[in-house]
Amino acid sequence: MAGIDLYKEIVFGSADSTTAQRISDLEKQGKLRKIAPRLYTTNMKDSPEAIVRRNLIEILVWRFPNAIISHRSAYEMRPTGAGELFLTTTQNRRITDLPGLGVNLIKGHAALKSDIPYMGIYISSESRWILEVLESSRKSGDESKSLPQTFVEERLEKMMLQQGEAKLNAFRDQTREVAQELGLTKEYEKLNKIISALLSTHQADVLQSASAVATAAGEPYDASRLELFDVLFEQLNNRFFTSLPVRYPDEESFRMFAFFESYFSNYIEGTEFIVDEAKEIIDSGLPKPRRDEDSHDILGTYRVVSNREEMSRVPHSKQELFDLLRHRHAVLLQGRPSMQPGMFKQQNNRAGDTVFVDARLVQGTLAKGFQRYEALQDPVARAIFMMFMISEVHPFNDGNGRMARVMMNAELVHADQCRIIVPTVFRLDYLLTLRKLSRQKNPEAYIQVMQKLHAFSQNLYGFDYEAINRYLLACNAYEEPENARLIVTERE
Repeated sequence: MAGIDLYKEIVFGSADSTTAQRISDLEKQGKLRKIAPRLYTTNMKDSPEAIVRRNLIEILVWRFPNAIISHRSAYEMRPTGAGELFLTTTQNRRITDLPGLGVNLIKGHAALKSDIPYMGIYISSESRWILEVLESSRKSGDESKSLPQTFVEERLEKMMLQQGEAKLNAFRDQTREVAQELGLTKEYEKLNKIISALLSTHQADVLQSASAVATAAGEPYDASRLELFDVLFEQLNNRFFTSLPVRYPDEESFRMFAFFESYFSNYIEGTEFIVDEAKEIIDSGLPKPRRDEDSHDILGTYRVVSNREEMSRVPHSKQELFDLLRHRHAVLLQGRPSMQPGMFKQQNNRAGDTVFVDARLVQGTLAKGFQRYEALQDPVARAIFMMFMISEVHPFNDGNGRMARVMMNAELVHADQCRIIVPTVFRLDYLLTLRKLSRQKNPEAYIQVMQKLHAFSQNLYGFDYEAINRYLLACNAYEEPENARLIVTERE
């Protein structure tokens, strides 16, 4: 019918008598359903709550023209977990007639030039909503218009770390002007003290967030990575791991294992050689023609993992952790000077859509991770934790996966446990479980994979290259993951 679009999910009531009558007729015919005062829907199946949430902005524009989505709602751009939404208007009132929502109207200043026009209403600028969420509130949690001071501190900390101190100072200047317009001088003073503390120009005792305090103290860390470390720590700390001691502890057997360790660890990272070619490189100590850097990757890794003294060393302080990482990386990547071997990264790095720890947060994040590592008692648990921590931080420009596995195996060597090798055929399983822990905070698959690889690796004993190679062939160890599966059997 004219004037009423039945293809739209929502239809608004009208003061026009003819249109109002048409809406009433359509409701009687079962083509419209009333879900709130003067609000109808053509959707006869979904709940009113779901329909309102889906069409929220359009409803707000119709019901509260020129209102400002403000306070925490300007940041979250959705109702809180308790269904609360906050708008600045010309009155104080709470609206409860929209299904699933409590719309809190807060009397306040009209939209400023810095606020953002949005489909007929406005959204508070960041300067405005930062001040608004610092206002005192009689309610707490999801019912509050405000957010904890720790949230504001961490938001400003990220701004400084990602965009620089100049950006944070510029934001402070902009917010001062907004505060004067809104009369939020008390909130601005609180904000100013937070920013000054982050910039180390004010005492840090005004800060409440642990990560902000660390930033002010000059050792910032990645709080989201710390959450992952805690999840993994809790799982590892409550488990018993099977002891799998080295079967042949002699030097020749150690070096033979080290060869396969360096071979597979490099193959995972794309340094692909036939295993016999890699053996020739190790035996001769000479790089292959036209593959100088790849050959040096094999040689550098082997130089670290074949050294029993080096592989017996584990860190007893965060400084020792930094020193071990830099020293081993310098040896590992000595054939790639462009990658700055032995130096923590100065620029951020990523793999696909995975962004690793910010370069400025590397040492602080490692230091926090070290505290968890230090509290673990079982050597296998320590090894598994260490591997993930280095992999997740990605502290270097290149060679991070190899370094993670070197650090893991040093923990096992120190405890007279068999080291762990990740064969080519199991590469995808290994990487996917790391990703599952990183993205879903689920460590179970990763722990199980590492335990399986530990049991598999204990079969790679002795100093007979041909015997170990035959066993690896029988296990499909050299196959690509899409072509075969790892078969673990006892060696004859």
